[in-house]
Amino acid sequence: MTAGRVFIALGSNLGDSPAVLRDAFVRLAPLSIAPVRRSSLWTSTPVDCPPGSPRFVNAMAELRALPGQTPESLLATLQELEREFGRRPKVILNEPRPLDLDLIAWDDLTRSTPFLTLPHPRAHLRRFVLQPFAELAPDYHLPGQSAPIAELLAHLQTDEILRPLEAPDTPPR
Repeated sequence: MTAGRVFIALGSNLGDSPAVLRDAFVRLAPLSIAPVRRSSLWTSTPVDCPPGSPRFVNAMAELRALPGQTPESLLATLQELEREFGRRPKVILNEPRPLDLDLIAWDDLTRSTPFLTLPHPRAHLRRFVLQPFAELAPDYHLPGQSAPIAELLAHLQTDEILRPLEAPDTPPR
């Protein structure tokens, strides 16, 4: 596996979500051979979540895969990181969670297994994914999509509301 461009969506809607995402970016650094690029933090309305779910804070990270790393091995590491931040096994679909890490894309790789689908099957339909993604890679084409990220975002029809919360160069508090 080459040192490909890997995109990970980060989300949180339990606890101090901005702090959780800032900490998660730090924890992602050892998983990349280059400095992790990070988007701004965005606050967003919950999508397909139980009624009364709190707003999310979302972001995107771009890493460069470590030698020998595979999408499957990275996914296992991301799931372990979620557990370290207090994520529990799902009881209700899309329930509130302290940290959600979704492997969105890995270069132009595609996967379709019971455990992993690449690119993420709903990434092109979610403003909370596309907006921060466009900050990092506006010209990137998700495999299977004919338009780049910026164009997918420009033509997206959704009721989601995103607001900028914190720029990527904001120092930790």
